[in-house]
Amino acid sequence: MIITKKLSETPIMDTAHNVDARNLYKTEHAMVTIINLKPGQSLKKHITPVDVAFYVLKGEGVVQIGDEKEIVSAKTLVESPKDIMHCWYNESNADLTFMVIKAPAPAKQTIFVG
Repeated sequence: MIITKKLSETPIMDTAHNVDARNLYKTEHAMVTIINLKPGQSLKKHITPVDVAFYVLKGEGVVQIGDEKEIVSAKTLVESPKDIMHCWYNESNADLTFMVIKAPAPAKQTIFVG
């Protein structure tokens, strides 16, 4: 059986970040979320209990992992190890859209920093 899901038909999640974040896939084995940050928006600094991979789909943004920050753009993959603070900032004049892949899906809660 083929299962499909359209991003446009996936509801925005209610998160502490207060941004457009939509879960496209979630099982005990993995989770895929699409986040869109409007110009000037950012995520709150946080720590996840699992490894995370980010794939930038559109735009340019600043990713922070630990104390390091880097500007990244579309078609770039960023790895973030578990238990290390990370954050995203959209300091551009256009939308920033990225995919968040967590494997396995977290069993423990995200910890917000600051």
